[in-house]
This record gives sequence, structure tokens and C-alpha cells, in this order.
Amino acid sequence: MASARAMIERRRSSRVSLRIPVQLSINENPGEPLRVQAEVIAVSRCGALIRAPFSPSLGSRVEVLNSQSQEAREFRVIRVTSAKKSGVFQLGLEMLYPAQNFWGVSFPDEQSIA
Repeated sequence: MASARAMIERRRSSRVSLRIPVQLSINENPGEPLRVQAEVIAVSRCGALIRAPFSPSLGSRVEVLNSQSQEAREFRVIRVTSAKKSGVFQLGLEMLYPAQNFWGVSFPDEQSIA
């Protein structure tokens, strides 16, 4: 298992704890896409950790609609773990086409431009 320091160094940007509702859309099966309400619990410029009521396959593509900005982005599922509460999963998602300010927060490692 990697040390905490190695994991931090590997990370592309810092994480920020954040709680906002999102809508996830996934089309793993032919037909109508599955749309569910979920909650973001942490974000980075390149991804998010989200609590959701389903367990998608690793590598699946998921559209995330930010309920605050009404902006949507496509993500890839890179981790799925079961939470303590039955029927709830934590999804590690990587943003496929990062947006400058998709989450509407500033990150600690961003430098101010004067």
C-alpha cells in the first residue's frame, strides 16, 4: 500500500471537502439512461468523490450535473467502494475534460494572479 505522502505527490491537485447535490446520468445498458440523485463529498480540479445509490462498473462514463451551476461534465469511474450505510456507494470519478471552475470553489494550491 502506498504511503500517504506518495499518494499526495501523485495527486494532480488538492482536494476540498464540499457537499453539493448532483445528478448522475449513466448509460451502461441499452435504452434509457439511468438518472439518480447523488451527493458530492470532496472535489479536486480533476475529479470528485461522490455518494450514490448505485454501483457502476469501473471505467464507466458518467455525466455529472452540478445542481448549483446547472453545468454538466463527463467523468470516468475510477473507484467504487461500499459505504457503511447499506445501498450507498462512494464513487471516485475522474473528469474527462476538466473545466476551470466546474465546482465553483478555489483550491488551496491555486496561485492568485495579481
